[in-house]
Amino acid sequence: MFEKNLERILFGSRWLLAPFYIALVFCLLGLLISVVTEIFHSVLEFTHMNEMQMTLRVLSIIDLTLMGSLIIIVIFSGYENFVSKIDSNDHPDWPEWMSKIDFSGLKLKLFSSIIAISGIQLLKSFMDIGSTSDRDLYWLVGIHLTFVISGVLFALTDRIAHFKHE
Repeated sequence: MFEKNLERILFGSRWLLAPFYIALVFCLLGLLISVVTEIFHSVLEFTHMNEMQMTLRVLSIIDLTLMGSLIIIVIFSGYENFVSKIDSNDHPDWPEWMSKIDFSGLKLKLFSSIIAISGIQLLKSFMDIGSTSDRDLYWLVGIHLTFVISGVLFALTDRIAHFKHE
């Protein structure tokens, strides 16, 4: 009896994660405000911007979009993997991948997004190379390469673990 009650409490504790996913929805709203602000400033300054400045603005919006996509991946995949299944039949435009991604796939998608975001930050620094010190560029390249190497090693580890289970 004690064991059954303990298991029921432990299983129910997964719902403690739900507020974390709701907090991520608020983070997504914050990113939306940042995108709207970036677009607003771009429109106001459009006639005074050169090609490089416009490219940097577009890269900033792409960066924010990738962050938003990353948040969506974490919200839906995390909720489905750790809290409760979502009935996708109630949502006709539900992306097919969302109900099929497991924890391993979630981690790989997260790494891919982080690498893409890091790459965009690096590209933005290279686009504005005059205002970035050599030291900062070295750090950005080093951090990006660390993410890339970690992502590749992580994918290989998952692949090896997957083959061992077959």
